[in-house]
Amino acid sequence: MKTNVIKNFNDCTFIATREIPARISGVWRAFSESNLLDKWWAPKPWRCETKVMEFKPDGTWIYDMVGPRGERSGSLQTFKEIIFEKKISGKDAFLDKYGKVREELPVSEFEILFTPMGENTLITFLSKFKDKESLSLILELGLEEGLDMAFDNLEELLLNMK
Repeated sequence: MKTNVIKNFNDCTFIATREIPARISGVWRAFSESNLLDKWWAPKPWRCETKVMEFKPDGTWIYDMVGPRGERSGSLQTFKEIIFEKKISGKDAFLDKYGKVREELPVSEFEILFTPMGENTLITFLSKFKDKESLSLILELGLEEGLDMAFDNLEELLLNMK
């Protein structure tokens, strides 16, 4: 299936929706369990490697995207709100090799919504940035393409889990 994207530079938001051919229980597990996240979150040929996962309000997910030649790009998600099989929200930032937030790269507030659609699940992924420049930069870094590829990986993982 295709990821639908809306980029709104007036309110500095990026919204992606994707209907995944899997029940909400499996989709939720794929977002909430680090061993499953590591199998789909990174766009190929990159892979995801979780360092810390505390899936709870005020918890964190610290991970690296690892490239085919061993290059690493660190990230941090700080969870604000988690409603079982409905919503995950928080902040998303890039980390340097020492685990510090990279101030030169955008920090976003995110919200991921899960909506059951019979045998399928609609995922709505919203990122809000502080300004238009931050949204432009994250798009230049490949957010749209990377998320679409990750969702392809998610569909493949969930199909293999059946």
